[in-house]
Parts: sequence; structure tokens; C-alpha cells
Amino acid sequence: MEFYIYTTIAGIIALLTSFAAAYSTLRKPEGSEKMVSISKAIREGASAYLNRQLKTISAFAVVLLILFFVLYWWLHGINAAVQIDISFAVGAIASYLTAYLGMNVAVRANVRSAKSAEKGIHEAFGTAITGGAVTGFAAVGFGLISISLLIAYLTISKVAILIGFGFGASLISLFARVGGGIYTKAADVGADLVGKTELNLPEDDPRNPAVIADNVGDNVGDCAGMAADVFESYSVTLVAALLIAAGISATLTQFKYPLYVAGIGIISSLLAMLFLRIGKDGSATRALYKGIGSSVVIAAILDFVVTLHMGLPLGDFAAVATGLALAILLFWITDYFTGNLSKPVIKVADAARGGAGTDVIMGLAVGLRSTWPSVVSVVVAILISYLAAGLYGIGIAAAGMLSLTATILTIDSYGPITDNAGGIAEMSGLPAHVRKITDELDAIGNTTKATTKGFAIGGAALSATALFVAFANATGLKIIDALNPFVTVGIFIGALLPFLFSSFLMEAVGKAANLMVEEVRRQVKAIKGLLQGKAKPDYARAVDIATVNALKALVVPELIAIITPIAVGVILGKAALGGLLVGMIPASFVVALFMANSGAAMDNAKKYVEAGNFGGKGSETHKAAVVGDTLGDPLKDTAGPALNSMIKVISTLSILLAPIFITFALI
Repeated sequence: MEFYIYTTIAGIIALLTSFAAAYSTLRKPEGSEKMVSISKAIREGASAYLNRQLKTISAFAVVLLILFFVLYWWLHGINAAVQIDISFAVGAIASYLTAYLGMNVAVRANVRSAKSAEKGIHEAFGTAITGGAVTGFAAVGFGLISISLLIAYLTISKVAILIGFGFGASLISLFARVGGGIYTKAADVGADLVGKTELNLPEDDPRNPAVIADNVGDNVGDCAGMAADVFESYSVTLVAALLIAAGISATLTQFKYPLYVAGIGIISSLLAMLFLRIGKDGSATRALYKGIGSSVVIAAILDFVVTLHMGLPLGDFAAVATGLALAILLFWITDYFTGNLSKPVIKVADAARGGAGTDVIMGLAVGLRSTWPSVVSVVVAILISYLAAGLYGIGIAAAGMLSLTATILTIDSYGPITDNAGGIAEMSGLPAHVRKITDELDAIGNTTKATTKGFAIGGAALSATALFVAFANATGLKIIDALNPFVTVGIFIGALLPFLFSSFLMEAVGKAANLMVEEVRRQVKAIKGLLQGKAKPDYARAVDIATVNALKALVVPELIAIITPIAVGVILGKAALGGLLVGMIPASFVVALFMANSGAAMDNAKKYVEAGNFGGKGSETHKAAVVGDTLGDPLKDTAGPALNSMIKVISTLSILLAPIFITFALI
């Protein structure tokens, strides 16, 4: 059989696993009528947002489809134009389906996890993990099937057109990350600033008008946004490895290898689900790490066997193993700096005793310091993989790391499910022992969301490095001459991009959060009996504020990511665009790490105080920690993660439009 048939079968296995997980989750009981009503409000808000977002995405996509068709028809003929549009459309649709399917199950798994918590932590954890597996396996299934079928259709000689698939996935990811991040943090910050610091309301109190919007945001940001982000990283990494193999005239065996590595990742993730269970010790954290560790070990063993069977040098396996090791290392590093009981987090919580200012200073210091071990790890991984298998080694190292996507995304999606489960338990008045279980799972989920962000950011850096190699091959660029002023200009522009891009996202969260704060205050004053629990807040108004403002803020960041590489490439040429990529990739990587880790550290510092430390809930320390968390929220959930998608959008677009930059540069 042709090699792509095997990888298509592996993708089908992943999709069947996703559907089976969805079926298993939806069979579980939903709970009381009040629990179902709350869950329905969250579900309707999330679906309404994604449906409205789809209209904005569609407008961008249609314009780009026309642009690519005209360009490739002009340069390469009608056949190339049709193929590039098919690739782009398939990438965009597969990315959106992954996000939509995962989120729609997650917003149904939340109430079932809350209900399961009545039976204990084992049952609640199992429900949340199974719900998360829907997203995890859907991402790799849609990705591997799409790439395999496109290869079968396009033929290997035209594999460069697959970059259209990568760009389609990247574009959706950028929309999902930017829009979802703005939505979730506008609601979260608005709910916390008034609810906790002014009204002394507990987390997810039903009297808080922003509480439903906050829970909706967890799904559109941390579930749908993360799903599109990791799907894009997975797909683009495979495309980059294939482009490198084609660019260096690798053998057919070497060309097949990264796809087989991806298929092995599906099998290892499927087997790892057997280990994602809480043992007799009752530790959910240990269960999660057993799942990740078993996935890596199984993947390494199977990759070694397949490497020998294919007759490839052991250097190729060494590169893949380096990617697997990097995944574990980034998890450990992020957990050390952001874990809910880690020394850096406790240090931030302790600093909150001096007020919000000292809390923020310490949180930013932790984020800044957290960058060096992650950067060193990625640098070492790049060097080892290059020494093991040359430029090809960098591509397959990235493929090895991202082959764990199903497990990583399962664990990440577990986070918003348990977060929502806690909210539903609080709003529906479930007993204290149930809320204790959901709180424990939520605290762990908060840490897993941070660690998976570290994985996604590291994966973006490694795959972007592979994409840069593909860009150099596509444009015939042999060296980056730092003495060339055009290259220097490109480097400066590239280094500027993450700061400019992030500024618009932070501003958008600030504006939307301010509107949310004003709305919550207005309702507290206008609705008599609200704080006494005798009247119901207007949840729909808060949801609408978050939705409208998130969609408004999408346009400018998207245009920055799309127009900048086109302008630099057309005006200054391919060398300047190469400089832009050289400046952008490391700058974005480090800034994203800083933002994600400082935000997660301040978030868990707040939770550490809320657990009864340094005065506990309602204390001055708690209020200071909440303020620190409001700064950290848009850093870790909006601006930081969105830089992953920005890196890939600019990188893939640069390769996609390489013919223009080679032929028509003005200078």
C-alpha cells in the first residue's frame, strides 16, 4: 500500500477515538435541572460567539482564496491555483472543525463532571479527561487525514503547495486565539475586579453578572482557541518537515518518516489514556504526569522500532527522541515556575502581602526568569537534532515533539472542563464536599493549562525554525548577511512585531474589561435584591459585551500578521523578509514565554491565597493577588498564546508568497 494510506488509517483511528470519547461523555448524567440550565447558558453563549466569529473569518478567507487563485494562476497555471485553494480551504475547515467539535463536547462535559464529583474525585477526573480526549484526538485525526489525502491528491512533486494547508490552519488559529483570548479575559477580569475586590463575592458566585460570560470565555479561549492553536502547530510542523525533506531532495523513505512519527504519536497517545487515571493515592497530578510520561516512552520505543524497520540511520531516531525529550523538559520547566504549590508561585503570593504593586513586580520577575531554561532547552534541542541529522533533523525533531499532541491537548482541554464544573457546582449550590473536589481538579487544571502553553510555545519555536529552513529553500536564500542593511532592517521589524501585536491585544482586553466592570457595577445598583440573591442578573448583557468587543478587536492584529510580511517581501525583497523571520521567531518565543509564565504564576499565587494562606479570601493580601491576576490574565491567555499563531501565520505566508518576493521585489 502507499504510505499515505497507513497514515490516513492512523488519522481515522484518532477520529474514531474522539467520537467514542464524545459518546462516552455524553452518556453520563447531567445532574439537576438547575445544573442543566446553567450549562445550557454557557453552551449557548459559546456557540453564539463561534458562529459570529465564523462570519468574520469567512470574509478574510474568501479574499485570500481569490488572491491566491489569481497569483498562482498567473505564475504557475490553473492547476496550481486550484490546488493551492483546496489546500488552504482544507486547512482552515479542519482547524475550525477541531475547535468547534472539541468546544461543543467540553461545554457538555462540564455539567457532567460536576455531577460526577458527587461520586468522588476518581469519577469527576475520568469524566473531564474523557471529555478532553475529544479535542485531543480530533486535532490529530483531522490533521493527519487532511495532510495524507492532500499528498495523495497533489503528488509529492507538488508538496510545496501543502503550505497552503498550513496557512489555512494558521489563519483560523490566529482568529481563535485572538478572539477567544480577548473574550475570556475581558469577562474574567471584569468578574474578578468587581466581584472579588469590591463585593467580596466568591469565585463563580451566581450573583455576579459576569459569571456566565467568564465560564463561556473558558471554552472559547482555553478550549476552542487552544485546540486551533495546537492543531495548527501539529499540522504546520508536519508540513515543514515534508518541505525540508523535499527541499534537500531526501529519499522517499525520509519523506515518509515524519508522517509515520505522527501516526506513532496517535498510537502512543491512545495507549497513554490507560494511564490517565487516578490511583489509590488519589493524586490527579500524578495521573496526568503518568499519562504524559507513558505517551513519551511508548512513542520513543515505537519510533525506534520503525526507524530500524525503515532502514533509516539512528541519527534520525536521535532527532525524533530529542523532540520527545524537549516536550517533557518544557512541561517540567513550566510546572516549576507556575505550579500551584511551586516555590516561585508561593514567592509571588508572599509578595502580595505588601500590596498589588509588589505582587505584580514579583510575578513579572518570575516570568522573566522562567525564559532562560526554556530557551536553553530549545537551543540545545536544535543543536542536537542538527548534529544528528542535519537540517532534516530539525524538522523531524519538531515532528517528534508535536506527535504527542493528542495527549497534550487532552490534558489541556481537561482544564476548562473542570473550571466550568466548579462554576456550575458553585452556582447550583452543590454540597461543600463536591465543590472541594471540583476546586482541587480546577487548581490542577490551571497548572496543566500553563504547562501546555509552555509546550505550545516551545513547539511554535521549533516548528518555526523548521519553517525558516523551508522558506530559505523556497526562496533560494543561502545566508542571512547581518551586514546587509536590508537584512538588518528586516531583523528590527521582526523583533518589533511581538510587541506591537501584543499591544493591540492587551489594549482590547483593557477596553472590554472596563466595559464589563461598568456593566457589573450598573447591574448591582439597578437590579434590586441582586446581592441578596432575590433577583437574577442579566447574564446575556455581559456575554454580549464580551462577544462584540472580541470580534471588533480581531481585525487589526490579523492585518498586522498578514500585511507585514507581504510589505517587507515586496518592498525590500527576500533577504529582508528572511531577516524579519530571524528577528521575529526568537523575540516572539521569549516574549510569549515571559507573558504566559508570569501570568500563570500570578494566577496560581491568587489561588494559593484563596486556599487559606497569607490571610485567605477577603483579606488585603487576597485583593492584591486578584489585582496581580488581572494583569496576568491577558498576558497568559490572550497576548502570549496568540504569538504562537502569529509566528506561524507570518512564516507560512512568507513561504506561500515566495514567488512574488523572488520576482517582484521593488528594491
